[in-house]
Amino acid sequence: MSKLLKPKQDTGIVGYGAYIPAYRLATKEISELWRGGQDAATLSVEEKSVPGPDEDTITMAIEAARNALLRAEIDPADIRSVWVGSESHPYAVKPSGTVVAQALGIAPAVNAADLEFACKGGTEALQASLGFVGSGMADYAMAIAMDTAQGRPGDFLEYTAAAGGAAYILGPATESLAVLEASFSYVSDTPDFFRRAYQKFPEHGNRFTGGPAFFNHILSSTRFLMEELGLTASDFAAAVFHQPNAKFPRRAADMLGFTPEQIETGLLAPHIGNSYAGASPLGFSAVLDKARPGDRLLLASFGSGAGSDAFSFIVTDKINEVRDRATRTATYLKRRKLINYATYTKWRNKIKQY
Repeated sequence: MSKLLKPKQDTGIVGYGAYIPAYRLATKEISELWRGGQDAATLSVEEKSVPGPDEDTITMAIEAARNALLRAEIDPADIRSVWVGSESHPYAVKPSGTVVAQALGIAPAVNAADLEFACKGGTEALQASLGFVGSGMADYAMAIAMDTAQGRPGDFLEYTAAAGGAAYILGPATESLAVLEASFSYVSDTPDFFRRAYQKFPEHGNRFTGGPAFFNHILSSTRFLMEELGLTASDFAAAVFHQPNAKFPRRAADMLGFTPEQIETGLLAPHIGNSYAGASPLGFSAVLDKARPGDRLLLASFGSGAGSDAFSFIVTDKINEVRDRATRTATYLKRRKLINYATYTKWRNKIKQY
């Protein structure tokens, strides 16, 4: 029996939307402060997105979800689940999903929940939503991937820990702009990155970060998916891999046989850093903004701890109808306001006030 994940009834994306905060912090400024400017180009990330003082995972999730609703053009009350994948939920004990559902007019007849799996919390929500609709339990389900990432001052993680994400509404294939072909999830207990209770910043398991964690899981999920579907890299018009920095996804793409052109559109890390759970779903929204009917698209996430979800979607003619109903991802990328490190640390609550 195949281990591919595929709903019993054809399911796909009926609406999608992105959101990226306007504020940016240049990584060069971080490097000059903490390391004398010696490693500004190490991770190939020019600047990272920073949430404003009035923004958090919930507010950004609502903005992305509104864009998804504009493209789907459905009654919000018809959505039967709202699942928010993130590792930066504003509350330790209070769901983000209920607030989002209430703000969008989806509540009260809805299943709302928060999901966490490091950087693949968003694709966990996507997997669950595809299953919810594909089983016939719901006509529509919403999956949101959003984060306002934190990094310890001076740590390499601070160069890339950013903010942003995307929302997806899943529904019947007959209404979809991209139909799921199949997906596959691959997990193992690999301690590459973690944050214990009551700790503000995450820790690295450095020797596990590359080969045993990111590359093993991304390569395994993607290869299994392609092999089971009888596909090669050349069968895809574009691919999006999780992007903790700009180097890892480029190397993974090369190892899997993808060309730089196939991953360029969805590679947002050089411009906004790593939005954690929002990273690969956000990159996928940029790809959908440019996709053409008939394109086969790959999405492969990674979450520390560790695991990867890989998806294959086929774009339909409906993409041309819905694309311009909402703000494109590229518009959010261009809408940038530079801030300095002092402002960043104040907004991100990194300065203790006595």
